[in-house]
Amino acid sequence: MADMGAGLESVEGIDGIRMTWNAWPRSKVEASKCVIPIATSINLIRSHPELQILPYNPLRCKTQTCNSILNPHCHVDYVAKIWICPFCFQRNHFPQHYYMISESNLPGELYYTTIEYAISSNPPTNNNPTTTIPPPVFLFVLDTCIIEEELDYVRSALKQAIGLLPDNALVGFISFGTQVQVHELGYSDLPKVYIFRGTKDITKEQVLDQLGLSASAQRGAAGYTPKSVANGFNSLPAIHRFLLPASDCEYTLDSVLDELQRDQWPVPPGNRAKRCTGVALNVAAGLLGACMPGTGARIVALVGGPCTEGPGKIVSEDLSEPVRSHKDLEKDAASHFHKAVKFYDNLAKQLVSQGHVLDLFASALDQVGVAEMKVAVERTGGLVVLAESFGHSVFKDSFKRIYENGEQSLGLSFNGTLEINCSKDIKIQGIIGPCTSLEKKGPSCADTVIGQGNTTSWKMCGLDKNTCLTVFFDISPSERSNPPGTSQPQLYLQFVTNYQNTEGQARLRVTTVTRRWVDSAANSEELVEGFDQEAAAVVMARYISLKMEMEEEFDATRWLDRSLIRLCSRFGDYRKDEPTSFTLNPCFSIFPQFMFNLRRSQFVQVFNNSPDETAYFRMLLNRENVGNSVVMIQPSLISYIIDTPPQPAMLDVASISPDRILLLDAYFSVVIFHGMTIAQWRSMGYQHQPNFQNFAQLLQAPHEEAQGIIRERFPVPRLVICDQHGSQVSTLSC
Repeated sequence: MADMGAGLESVEGIDGIRMTWNAWPRSKVEASKCVIPIATSINLIRSHPELQILPYNPLRCKTQTCNSILNPHCHVDYVAKIWICPFCFQRNHFPQHYYMISESNLPGELYYTTIEYAISSNPPTNNNPTTTIPPPVFLFVLDTCIIEEELDYVRSALKQAIGLLPDNALVGFISFGTQVQVHELGYSDLPKVYIFRGTKDITKEQVLDQLGLSASAQRGAAGYTPKSVANGFNSLPAIHRFLLPASDCEYTLDSVLDELQRDQWPVPPGNRAKRCTGVALNVAAGLLGACMPGTGARIVALVGGPCTEGPGKIVSEDLSEPVRSHKDLEKDAASHFHKAVKFYDNLAKQLVSQGHVLDLFASALDQVGVAEMKVAVERTGGLVVLAESFGHSVFKDSFKRIYENGEQSLGLSFNGTLEINCSKDIKIQGIIGPCTSLEKKGPSCADTVIGQGNTTSWKMCGLDKNTCLTVFFDISPSERSNPPGTSQPQLYLQFVTNYQNTEGQARLRVTTVTRRWVDSAANSEELVEGFDQEAAAVVMARYISLKMEMEEEFDATRWLDRSLIRLCSRFGDYRKDEPTSFTLNPCFSIFPQFMFNLRRSQFVQVFNNSPDETAYFRMLLNRENVGNSVVMIQPSLISYIIDTPPQPAMLDVASISPDRILLLDAYFSVVIFHGMTIAQWRSMGYQHQPNFQNFAQLLQAPHEEAQGIIRERFPVPRLVICDQHGSQVSTLSC
């Protein structure tokens, strides 16, 4: 696994960028002939050993419509102390503190293509003489319409999570079933619970009125100062009645969880439990909006079943009404679907305006409404985990991973924004991924929109070191481009990410890259050599997933087939009416195989998957890096044979053999498959005998590899261990 990571690191480098085409055609017509969209996948804040952090603010171009940042691709006059912006060609003077620069004494921003600035925070004011870093906020929202065993599992997970949180992290707790209960944690001697009806669509103002959160409470939140619970109820600001530091409320919250019971509302036979998930999330958003607007906060929703009443309802209480399926959605027979999606769309807008994140942990054998909630989770940059039970390792290990520090940390960050600057002949069509358009229009916006478009700036309420966005570009019409010979040979792209890191510090990461323009008609070889097959496969998977959601009666497999045929016609060599004469350039050799596996993947073939599962798969596809996304499209299979190094194997039934072990990594699950002979030897205990140490090592090797995969991945995949002709052998689907 370490070798795979090292390989990916060498491909992406410090910039964390993968492009479908690393040489770009000059005209719109030539770009359309390339078939595969011109797109870039970028890991926004991933860690890298060479990343430098500068302790000062960046130097920007003085052209307001450009506003790009000093980078290694700028032309610099070291004598006159002037730098020329590669995007707008504006001449800018260096400020006084750059007077020492020279060709042998370069500042970091003129040396590294990716650099990070520790930008200064807001200066102290009269109202807030000492500016402190705001703490992260975690508001847990727990479904109580679950069986007692499940409730015990989730209690244990919550207690473990609170113990892992930083002492200064603010914690709140809401439980819900038929009604919503907001638990007051600020005074343990007299616990209080605020009740909200689960059938009513509650506005933010009504939430504030019922919780007693006045304007003075919001002013108090801006100058946060931790207070001990021992100070007494009357001395606590309104914010500290519901959100307390983890170190102060751990005992109180443990007591609340111990005393928490299943929802007491009776459930008649043949009915589902009354569950008001939408109202609970609405109340949570209102509480955070009043107490911590603009501060890094996460709503962590733990849901164990479908919403059956109030806004966000996906199915009725009557068990005779099944939860909507893909066929129901295709026929527009899901009566609650569009209304629920509209509700969560409005909730997403509220959370984005507040700068808050919605994380969803759905653990149930039935659907819970992930398909409807997808818009709120994805627009806010939230995490999503789908498991069968709160007691399953997929939930328990993934939930614990969020709050761990050190190497296992996800690097959760908040309040991110992304701005893109590009050369004048390039237009931005949009982004697919966990972000929201800030509707900042400019000359770089394309007429056609893909995903979150019509802007050059996007907001990400939550992001982590694995967050990856795919940006689609368009080339200006050929008649508006400069004639050949007068244009710049290079194009430039700059990605500016402003965010609040895990320690609450404001950071700004700048990545500036360049590629060559090529005349694809005259110099197709350079265009072909710049093709990235893995990045292209991932872009096609994300693009087709979006089209399947947005376009009615879209034939995904036919579209993929036609795209592949066009690509092979454009870049393949063949003689007419001689099929055996067809050859494809090695730069495209693996791409047809990727498309074959994409056609039958869970992203295109929704048969035997629920809408919740499909939404879950697509959300993870849209946010993961290229390496992980490729594994989702085309699983990897490794063969282990005694006294032989591990080797890749074909995804075919022919790879199954009695004397080998197969390790299948399908991203969402990891399977260790023992051949019949290997399983018999293991049952006879040969691995424990001194003369068979090589066999013991053979058994151990795939397990170590599987654990390495599990440690590095979020959500944690399901581990399946099976034997040939065993009960779980069907899990290995080659």
